[in-house]
Amino acid sequence: MEVFFNTDNNIEGKERIESYFSNKIKEDLSRFDDRVTRVEVHLSDENGDKGGANDKKCILEVRPQGLKPVAVSSQENTVEQAISGATKKMISSLTSLIGKLQNH
Repeated sequence: MEVFFNTDNNIEGKERIESYFSNKIKEDLSRFDDRVTRVEVHLSDENGDKGGANDKKCILEVRPQGLKPVAVSSQENTVEQAISGATKKMISSLTSLIGKLQNH
């Protein structure tokens, strides 16, 4: 499973975020290793330099083998919270999707 990061210019500490969360996302989604080939993480600061609450957005796009991409998003106070929130949503989405496929 490959993890790719895309960030806007307002996200600070890109290298640290990529290093830590690449491993964290791989670990959290490891039970889907045989089905997921690629994960794209899109990070943005919706308010830029203005600040504000819930302005860090993470869109997580996963590409399961042989299926259409699955995307979820989370908007929180920090990049870390946004990534964690999106990862939890993705686990739920993939669990549901794979469960439906196995039942048919």
